[in-house]
Amino acid sequence: MRMSDQVARYILEVLDSRDGTAEIRRNELADQMGCVPSQINYVITSRFTPEQGYIVESRRGGGGYIRITRVRVSGTTALMHVVNSIGDELDGNSARALIVSLAERGAVSESAAGIMLAACGDNALRVLPAEYRDLARAAILKQMLIRCTVSQ
Repeated sequence: MRMSDQVARYILEVLDSRDGTAEIRRNELADQMGCVPSQINYVITSRFTPEQGYIVESRRGGGGYIRITRVRVSGTTALMHVVNSIGDELDGNSARALIVSLAERGAVSESAAGIMLAACGDNALRVLPAEYRDLARAAILKQMLIRCTVSQ
């Protein structure tokens, strides 16, 4: 098992044992797991994101910590959180990963995901100059997700 999988599994076990909240000290966890602190950062930023249902807070300094909280929200709230996290630009790979993740979690239907993938794909946006495609993709996906929340 890869180190990142081990770190993620450990954090998930802590979340499960403490009612959905884990407070960790990055350097201590890195020592315990036998890895470098940046590996802990990588796991947290890639596997414990708002889109995946987690809130991450950190406090720096000698008594610093990283607090991860599992959020259980309705489908509409989750979609609105995703809409707010998209930003002004979204590249094709990120859009694809986000849409697939939403479909896998059941936040959007397979049918809606297919339509979103088509509308946000490079083929649909090729009529735009390259420098505007990521702007258009973000705006289109946000509007589609907002429409999904209205219909739920």
